[in-house]
Amino acid sequence: MGIIEKLFGPSKQKIAWQQLADELGGEFTYGFGKGYRLETCFDNWSIILDTYTVSTGNSAVTYTRMRMPFVNKAGLSLKLYNAGMFSNVGKFLGMQDIEIGDAAFDEKYIIKANDAEMVKQLFSSDMLKYIIDNHPKIHIEVKDLDKGLVQPVSDEVKQLYFQETGVIKDIDRLKRLYLLFNEFIKQLIAIGAAVDESPMIKS
Repeated sequence: MGIIEKLFGPSKQKIAWQQLADELGGEFTYGFGKGYRLETCFDNWSIILDTYTVSTGNSAVTYTRMRMPFVNKAGLSLKLYNAGMFSNVGKFLGMQDIEIGDAAFDEKYIIKANDAEMVKQLFSSDMLKYIIDNHPKIHIEVKDLDKGLVQPVSDEVKQLYFQETGVIKDIDRLKRLYLLFNEFIKQLIAIGAAVDESPMIKS
């Protein structure tokens, strides 16, 4: 325990992350300058929730992210985030945006992907859309695997990736992230985009 914790006790965010680790049976670690990290295993997937900091000149920005490697059978790449003023300008200028046919959802979010039909199948899930709508802001991707994250079984292994500025310390929000990833991978499997097997080489 560091001197700050000895004097003032653990921070609110550390308490939330530790509580979550206890409830999920995950491994929580924290190091000064290294941030928070919680690793859990569900069925065939390892989910890594952590924080990292990027220095930008005289300041630094900390992010919360969640990553889950999976076998991306269809080679899908995808990015979904909240629409805003600049994204609406981009739409007007012809920036590619996939619409799924749900007016409220299409108005609220920007979706970019390499397979429009598969994206429409993915977001045909009312449950997935409901969970996404229960996040105040969202930035989630299917993208290439980070180096060193896992030892993958093949080049088809990609990652489901969420990122948000700041340290999320609300335990209910953190739980909703796990729910989001669980529903996302279930739907990816249902439409044939993902394989229901471990993406990691087992020793």
